[in-house]
Amino acid sequence: MELQSLATTLEASLDPSQNKQAETVLLQEQKKPRFSLLLLSIVASDIYGSTARLASALYFKNFIRRNWTDENGNHKLPQQEVVSIKQELIGLMINVPANIQYQLGDAVGVIADSDFWRRWDTLVDDLVSRLTPDNARINNGVLQVAHSIFKRWRPLYRSDELFTEVNHVLGKFGDTFVQLLGNTDQIIERNREDRSALSQYFSTMNLLMKLLYDLSVQDLPPIFEDNMQSLTSLLHKYLIYDNPLLQSDGDSESGPLEFVKSGIFEVLVLYAQKYEDAFGPFVEQFVGSSWNLLTTTSLEPKNDILVSKALQFLTSVTRLSQHARAFNNEDTMSQVIERVVLPNLSLRDSDMEMFEDEPIEFIRQDLEGSDSDTRRRAATDFLQQLLAQFQKLVTDIVLRYINHYLSEYSRNPSANWKSKDTAVYLFSSIAAKGAVTTSQGVKSVNELVNIIDFFQANVAADLVSDSDVESILKVDAIKYLYMFRSQITRDQWRDAFPLVVKHLGSPDYVVYTYAAIALERVLALTDHSKQSVIDPADVTPLSAQLLEHLFQLIKRNPQPPKLQENEFLMRCVMRVLIVIRDGVVPITDIVLAKFTKITQIISSNPANPRFYYYHFEALGAFIRFAAPLQPEKLENGLYPVFLSILENDVQEFIPYVFQLFAALLEANPSGSLTAYYTSLAQPILSPQLWSSRGNIPALVRLLSSLLTRGAAQIAENKQLEPILGIFQTLITNKANEIYGFELLESIMANFAPNTIEPYFGTILQLLFTRLQNSKTEAFSSRFVRFYHFISSRIESGLGADWFINHANQVQEGLYVQLYLTIILPDTQTLARPLDRKIAVISLCKTLTDSVAFAEKYKKGWGYTCETLLKLLENPPTIASTDDTIADQDVDDMSFGVGFTQLQTIKRPGRDFWPGVRDIKSWVGQELQSSNAKASGKIKRFAEERLVQSPQALQVLSTYMSR
Repeated sequence: MELQSLATTLEASLDPSQNKQAETVLLQEQKKPRFSLLLLSIVASDIYGSTARLASALYFKNFIRRNWTDENGNHKLPQQEVVSIKQELIGLMINVPANIQYQLGDAVGVIADSDFWRRWDTLVDDLVSRLTPDNARINNGVLQVAHSIFKRWRPLYRSDELFTEVNHVLGKFGDTFVQLLGNTDQIIERNREDRSALSQYFSTMNLLMKLLYDLSVQDLPPIFEDNMQSLTSLLHKYLIYDNPLLQSDGDSESGPLEFVKSGIFEVLVLYAQKYEDAFGPFVEQFVGSSWNLLTTTSLEPKNDILVSKALQFLTSVTRLSQHARAFNNEDTMSQVIERVVLPNLSLRDSDMEMFEDEPIEFIRQDLEGSDSDTRRRAATDFLQQLLAQFQKLVTDIVLRYINHYLSEYSRNPSANWKSKDTAVYLFSSIAAKGAVTTSQGVKSVNELVNIIDFFQANVAADLVSDSDVESILKVDAIKYLYMFRSQITRDQWRDAFPLVVKHLGSPDYVVYTYAAIALERVLALTDHSKQSVIDPADVTPLSAQLLEHLFQLIKRNPQPPKLQENEFLMRCVMRVLIVIRDGVVPITDIVLAKFTKITQIISSNPANPRFYYYHFEALGAFIRFAAPLQPEKLENGLYPVFLSILENDVQEFIPYVFQLFAALLEANPSGSLTAYYTSLAQPILSPQLWSSRGNIPALVRLLSSLLTRGAAQIAENKQLEPILGIFQTLITNKANEIYGFELLESIMANFAPNTIEPYFGTILQLLFTRLQNSKTEAFSSRFVRFYHFISSRIESGLGADWFINHANQVQEGLYVQLYLTIILPDTQTLARPLDRKIAVISLCKTLTDSVAFAEKYKKGWGYTCETLLKLLENPPTIASTDDTIADQDVDDMSFGVGFTQLQTIKRPGRDFWPGVRDIKSWVGQELQSSNAKASGKIKRFAEERLVQSPQALQVLSTYMSR
């Protein structure tokens, strides 16, 4: 394909109406040699237009993510192409517009993850050689590349390899960085009257602050420590710097000055937290400047990030007792609370504009646990740190302000409602101690205040009243219950719960959404004995009406982007279904229709990963509790919409759909394969589906479920060999080897031995090759489990002798070597209780039933017995089936990257021996029974073959005499 056609196709990939067709074309094109370099050619040329260039940069970034290295770290692209990419990428990134630069920067980060620095040891020299004394455009490009690479260090744990990399960079870049910092300062001084130049060089300074953080995040570089006086002087200079030419035009967007100062505060927080010895002598000047900044900076949204960063710095300093002492008197503390905390806690006009115009953004910023840099959150964190240091002093002062605001409100509620909002927020801030947890809310409270008394006196009325209460005060009341939910007793919740439910009927977006948030969290709340605070029996009678209303709120605007805007409503639907469990059965038709319609709408344009994650979790709960009693109804209702997702290649949804298909199959394990599933079997064997790593766990589960229901039909349709081909592909890949074993166990469990026999020699050859050439700990462990799985299934026609026969056909005598060097030693290291259980059963059956061990491997019989007894010293305890559905913190998940497990239909580990609960008793009974049937043979073997292990013989005798 010529470059112009490729550019047009790339541009079409950004158009929702053309992207599917364009993606199909691009998938074919990317298989051609030097495809990545063609993408860079388009990025580099102005003739293709900004949209095509951006699309090309995006596709290049994603192409590199998928194709740079394999799981062993080896380059997947030809070496010459790898070299060319590295040669072209840096120079290109320096010269392209900022929006393209960011995409290429991500690609550089991916390459650096695998190659820097040992396979790209010229990179830092290349970057340094491109820096200039005074060309801001070139320098900014170089610094952006450097930041793309060095920011990778921020979340990493300390290691020798990491410090070697950091020292490699500092050795080549440290002096140049310090020099560039000084040069940039001088150039800014020379250009104080030039708006354009100032803007460019402040962009340079902003990048330098990011790099200062990057280079310091693991340890304080000696070059910075040696120059701490001059470094802190420069930081302080730009923290208090002002120039009207750098002021941003509007009230909402931060400008270069705010960005630089925010970056400085991030560095100050890092230094205050990690490098007190070196930085401590300079802290006071920054505390004073922070105070001045916070008391003089206006309330416009453009300053929000700066103010929040300044507050974060003061919070960090206050954690250090030697600096916190300065606040330990009533006058100073009152000034801090009045002039710094209160202005940043109080609602502003811009907050109310967001409340009304962008309610979902207001909620996301306001929620506890949000990572947004809001003034309120930063001021709260600062206040709570002061409280931790001086609890009584802070509590007494803040309570005076709370009473003042409440008095203001009571004098004129309609005019002074903001005063009450401030009072409630202030009280919540000093009442909560420690972090607010996702599951419990506030777990520890300030013993100097009473949260229940305050609620009853000042908050409850806003929750109860049907009169004209300001919406924000209703939100405050609901949020109060949400925050302190674990401090409220079961009886108190019995009164409060209906009031929260009532507010789902509010016409106000934020009010009904907060009601859904609080409702979902309290329904998930358990007490110290793991009992639900809200009795499910009280929820089930309300469930039909509750779900109907939640679905109506979700579908209020049926356009795909708007319908999936509010993930909190769908999370509440999920929770209700989890709580009522099979209480959903009577309303199956209603719920099924709602889910089907919503799935159809959002599959046309997946826009909010959080929403559709909760949507599919809710669907999983619905299938889990409704399908066992009505499998055909759910299969008939859901199959068409799920099939449509597969046919239209809605990639974001496909791994979820495979999991849900599997759950539908598992809900009716005794049923035969319907025509729906028979027709599904062939498409899911398509290599293209298995090429996506995110599909593999779900596909293995679905294929295993199909085998359980219809192995005979699959064999009849000659689909076993393609399935074995998938197993072979999985088992040769370290990233997918565990899924290969899962599939292999399903094959062995569901097909008769005579069906598998023609292929088992090849299966063993594949496994033995991996064990010999590229064994990993995980592979070895799964292989040992697989052996025990075969060995334990004598009643199914398998067993140790069956395995021995096939192993020795691969290579005579191979089994003994395998058994003594891998199987027996690694059996002791099995960690999972189910794996240890199946090993115990396997070893016991080897002792009692194996002809080979009875007649040929006499020493092996003794070794097997000793290994069995060692396992029984710490017998596997299989927990009773826990039907609890684990909470998944959506903020910890990486959507669109790999596989996302649906918790509501998560399959527990497969126990092939569910009837064996007390494993020690079972072993004793098995040995006694077999010994009796064989006229004392087991006892005789033990006496003959454990003669060198009298202690083992004694222990075995106790089992046989129980």
